Amino acid sequence: MRKLYKSRYDRKICGVCGGIAEYLGVDSTLVRIITVLLVAFAGMSIWIYVIAALLMTAEPVYYE
Repeated sequence: MRKLYKSRYDRKICGVCGGIAEYLGVDSTLVRIITVLLVAFAGMSIWIYVIAALLMTAEPVYYE
């Protein structure tokens, strides 16, 4: 079962876009570009990103 987490390794600001990319199985650069385009041209508020950063839990660390 997959779960949505903020990425610990693929992060630029908070790891939200990296986590979404891992969950969807796509490149994180694509998710970041889509996010910037939605914020700039489609009226998506930056607050959605901030809320996601606060609500999403960090990816757990697995020790071997």
